Amino acid sequence: MPDRTILIVGTYDTKQDELAFLADVIRQQGGNTVTMDVSVLGDPAQPTDHSKHDVAREAGHTIAEAIAAQDENQAMQIMARGAALLAARLHAQGQFDGALILGGTMGTDLALDVAAALPLGTPKYIVSTVAFSPLIPPERLPADIQMILWAGGLYGLNSVCRASLSQAAGAVLGAARAVQRPDRSKPLIAMTSFGKSVLRYMVPLKPALEDRGYEVAVFHATGMGGRAFENLAAQGAFACVMDFATQEVGNHIHGSAISAGDSRLTAAGKRGIPQIVAPGCYDLVDLVGWQPIPDALKDLPSHAHNRLLTSVVLDETRRRAVARAHADRLAQAQGPTVLLLPTGGCGEWDRPGADLHDAEGLAAFLDEMRAACPSNVELQEVDAHINDAAFSDAVLRIFDRWQAQGLLPRPD
Repeated sequence: MPDRTILIVGTYDTKQDELAFLADVIRQQGGNTVTMDVSVLGDPAQPTDHSKHDVAREAGHTIAEAIAAQDENQAMQIMARGAALLAARLHAQGQFDGALILGGTMGTDLALDVAAALPLGTPKYIVSTVAFSPLIPPERLPADIQMILWAGGLYGLNSVCRASLSQAAGAVLGAARAVQRPDRSKPLIAMTSFGKSVLRYMVPLKPALEDRGYEVAVFHATGMGGRAFENLAAQGAFACVMDFATQEVGNHIHGSAISAGDSRLTAAGKRGIPQIVAPGCYDLVDLVGWQPIPDALKDLPSHAHNRLLTSVVLDETRRRAVARAHADRLAQAQGPTVLLLPTGGCGEWDRPGADLHDAEGLAAFLDEMRAACPSNVELQEVDAHINDAAFSDAVLRIFDRWQAQGLLPRPD
C-alpha cells in the first residue's frame, strides 16, 4: 500500500505531461498522489481529483466569472484563493501528507499562497522557473518551504527538466516520509539572535527556559530568519517571544535587501503574544556583500563580514530613525510587551574599546527610544550590556512575573 500521499497542483490544460511525469515518479517510489487543476481557460486531457471548477467554487466563484474578468492576473488570484483554501481543508482532513506545485511566474504566485496555507511540518515543494529569484519577496515564503528551479522546462518534457522534476518528486515524497512534525507538548518560546560573536544572551537563556519546562527556538535574524519568525508568530505558534535581534527593522527602513519585510516586529504583538523586545545590533545595517553599497549609505563606515554580507555602521540621525521605527511597530501590540533597553550597548562590537563603540550614537538612540516608546509598552532599562548576565537575569524576571500572573501557559 502507498505510504504517503502527495498533492500535485498545476495547470493541467498546459502542463499535463509534466504533472503526469511528477505523479508517475512518486507512484514508482511507492507513494500515492492526489491532483488539483488550477487552469482557467482549457481543460485537462485526463480528469483530476479536484477540478478547476472545484477550486473556483472554494473561492466563492465560478470558472465563468474568472474568464469574464478578461484579466489573467485577476483570474489567477481567484484560483489562488480557491487552491489555498481547498488545500488547507484537504490537509486538515488528512487527505495528503505533502504538496508539490509546478509553475512559471503565474503558477509560482499561486503556489506561494497554497504553501502558505499549509502548516509548519507539511512538506511543501515548488518547482518554478523563478525559484530563488528576487521576484519573490521574503514575506511570501512560508517558514519551511522548499523550491527547485524548473530548468529547461518552460515548454514540454526533455532530459533537462526531467532531472529537476524527478528530484522534486523524490524530495517531497522523502520529506513526507521522514518529517518530524513540531511537538506541541511543550510551550514554545521564540528568540531572535545572531551568532555568538556578536550576541550571546541565548547561551544562558535557552537552558534556563528549558529548565522551566519550555522549548526554545532561536531564529537567525538575517532576513529570511526574521520572516520565518514573523510567519510563525502570526500563526500563534509561540507562547512567548524574546525578540532581541531586531536589526531587520533598520535594514528594511534603510533599503537593504536583507529584509524580513515591513511587518517585522508586528506579528507577535498583533496576535497578542507576550513579548520582550531588545534592540540587538540596532546600530548596523546589513547589506548584500556582493552588491555595491547604496549611494545613501556609501559614506558610512563599513565592514565586509564575508562575501555574502557587508555591514555599515549608522550615524546618529539614522539611529534615531531606527528607534522611531521600533516604536511605531510596537504601538500595534495587543498583548503584554516590555521594551528592555541595555544602556551599556546592544552588540559585542559596540562595547567600550571595541571597533564599533560609539557612546554618542548609543546615547542618541536611547534618548529617541525613551521619547518614542508608546504607552502600551512597558519600558525597562538595564544598566548593562546586552551580552551581560544582568540582561539575561532581567529577561528571566519579566518571564517569571508573567508566568506568575498567568499570562504564559504552564508546561504540563
